[in-house]
Amino acid sequence: MDMRKRFIVEPGTRVRLSGIDPGDTPGFADKCEAEETLARNIQRLAKLQYRLHAEGRRAVLVILQAMDAGGKDGTIRHVMSGLNPQGCRVTSFKAPSAEELAHDFLWRIHAAVPAKGEIGIFNRSHYEDVLVVRVKSLVPRAVWSRRYDEINAFERILAAGDVTVLKFFLHISSDEQKRRLEERLDDKTKNWKISPSDVTERARWGEYMRAYEAALSKCSTDAAPWFVIPSNRKWFRNLAVSQIIVETLKSMAPKFPKPSFDVSKLKIV
Repeated sequence: MDMRKRFIVEPGTRVRLSGIDPGDTPGFADKCEAEETLARNIQRLAKLQYRLHAEGRRAVLVILQAMDAGGKDGTIRHVMSGLNPQGCRVTSFKAPSAEELAHDFLWRIHAAVPAKGEIGIFNRSHYEDVLVVRVKSLVPRAVWSRRYDEINAFERILAAGDVTVLKFFLHISSDEQKRRLEERLDDKTKNWKISPSDVTERARWGEYMRAYEAALSKCSTDAAPWFVIPSNRKWFRNLAVSQIIVETLKSMAPKFPKPSFDVSKLKIV
């Protein structure tokens, strides 16, 4: 199965998340089969990253968005476990600092874009400025509504600069989020992962779904597509994300650079 075709948001289409089953696992019946494929993908990803780094001409930016407890951290931990840390950087975007608020909303984002030869991973991203900012009315509608076009223009600039952008929305159900949040309350080793804001934000589930639908519909482009990944089952989420990244890197076909000198004339003494 071509996971890219299966889960891509085709540019110009309108997304209805209620019509996408977050518990779907197309092509895979059980966890064991999926984990075997994931293990192979992790190995392939390591080899492709090595070629990308050696080539040093292009970069890959992976953007992860989800509701609280949606699995962003888990995806990074499991899918990226085989990457060489020297060529990979994870950036987690929290509430902007005073310095960041003194600039345009994309200022802090651009500073974290991966360099050529690198894979960058965003845990949350510039999309918070059309999600939480919209839902909580942190800026006027006239401000956040124009950001869709500004985001698309920004991502076109990245693509023109040889940064391949992959955006994943990890789609879970409201019931699954409730189960995961309750697990964090019940497990003392996970208490640190929950806060009162998780409860208050959950009460705005419907508003967030509408905000996500707008972002997915308006900002899935040929230059930077969105993928909606069914994520109720963590094992399938990890498999699907890994498969799409591997498929994308394979299509990029990074190559080892040719030496600028005659290697045969070198002698090690």
